[in-house]
Amino acid sequence: MATEKREFKSISGEMLAARFDRPDGKIRGYALFAHCFTCTKDILAARRIATHLARLGVAVLRFDFTGLGSSQGEFANTSFASNVEDLVKAAEYMREQGEAPSILIGHSLGGAAVLAAATEIPDIKGVVTIGAPADAEHVLHMFDEKISEIEENGVAEVFLAGRKMKIGKGFIEAARDTKLLDKVAKIRASLLVMHSPIDQTVGVDNATRIFVAAKHPKSFISLDRADHLLSVEEDAEFASEMISAWATKLLPKDAPQGVAEIEHIRVKETRDSKFQNTVQAGSHRFFADEPQSVGGADSGPSPYDLLGAALGACTSMTLRMYADFKKLDLGAVTVDVSHKKVHFKDCQECTQNEQQKSGKVDRFERHISVEGEISPEIADKIVEIANKCPVHKTLEQGAKIITKVI
Repeated sequence: MATEKREFKSISGEMLAARFDRPDGKIRGYALFAHCFTCTKDILAARRIATHLARLGVAVLRFDFTGLGSSQGEFANTSFASNVEDLVKAAEYMREQGEAPSILIGHSLGGAAVLAAATEIPDIKGVVTIGAPADAEHVLHMFDEKISEIEENGVAEVFLAGRKMKIGKGFIEAARDTKLLDKVAKIRASLLVMHSPIDQTVGVDNATRIFVAAKHPKSFISLDRADHLLSVEEDAEFASEMISAWATKLLPKDAPQGVAEIEHIRVKETRDSKFQNTVQAGSHRFFADEPQSVGGADSGPSPYDLLGAALGACTSMTLRMYADFKKLDLGAVTVDVSHKKVHFKDCQECTQNEQQKSGKVDRFERHISVEGEISPEIADKIVEIANKCPVHKTLEQGAKIITKVI
């Protein structure tokens, strides 16, 4: 995906900083993301969710609420009500750009905000909450000891998420006045509630209250051992994958999977982890990566895994073409491929290579199995045909690679 910097005016006139994550290729839909209390649009969970939705062809707008991140304004002057109004303003901004959102996603208090805003934003088809409280007043417990000071002085400095922040009296009053579950009952979009059973910030009982109050269609997914912020990459990935799978049913059925076909193979860094790349082949998309043991995120096959897969797939397809042509009753073919770099002197099969007498050589070992019984003659023929597969020939004979920098 490509990420664009955006900005739009809040309900009180300040400029709010946003990022618009645009898929490469055709856009199938638009989503609006609301971050957690005192967080920003760039939190790990937000970035991961945007990345996975982009793979589906969904563009995502994520923004910093007033006074947070790169947005203008004073956080002390905000309230839950103003956050909801800013969320509605964000949707209006998207609609003006021809990017009207059909999916709302909210994390923690942002989840409560999307529940409150859902009925005020036209054409919403789906709403997702992650670790959301069932009432906005829940967040007041994070600074209980300062409530009286805030009510007396109108504002007080509290310590939240590892930093000092000013909370105003209006925030407390608006949180207490919000009847969130009444708003949940009026939502007519599909609802996905996600919550960790061990969430120490917002207990999982909040998810129960939201789920019970909501009308169908509604779904619940447990985030198992995740913390409230989904700060562990594995947990953020799981949540992102589940949201993407759930969102698929809300998207147009006849659209491609978020990409326009191209004639060549395109590999592009995501910058979400050290080695992660998206691979685009025609209209197909997937990740390439390295295992965690060498610093990767293990989000996809390694380059040599892909090379082995190419050999295995080509072998299986070549055998099937031969069997169909010869009208052979050949059972389902399975090809297992392994790869190692070995010393030339240790590779008995490499003695025929007169051009290399020392050093290391790439050795692919291919095991072919066929369902059902086959005669020795057919087994020999399988080996002969497998060795004629185009990828086999390319690997064995080598290829010329032309590289240009553009």
